[in-house]
Amino acid sequence: MTGDLHSPTTAGPVPEAEPVTTIPPSPSAAGDDKLAKAREVAQRPEAQVGAAFAGGVIAAMILKRLTRG
Repeated sequence: MTGDLHSPTTAGPVPEAEPVTTIPPSPSAAGDDKLAKAREVAQRPEAQVGAAFAGGVIAAMILKRLTRG
C-alpha cells in the first residue's frame, strides 16, 4: 500500500453497466399526441427542467396575485 491517497485499488469487481431502457411504443397510443409528447419529454431531461421552471414561474405568479388581496 502506498501513501498516495488517490492511488487506484483493486478492492472489488468492476460493476457491469446496466442497459439503458426506453419506453416501448404502445399500439393503443399511436394516435394519442399527449402520450407521445409525454414520452418524448421523459427521454429529454432538459425538457423536464424547462417544464419544472415554467411551472415554478406560473406558481409564483399565482401566489403573488393571491397574497396581494
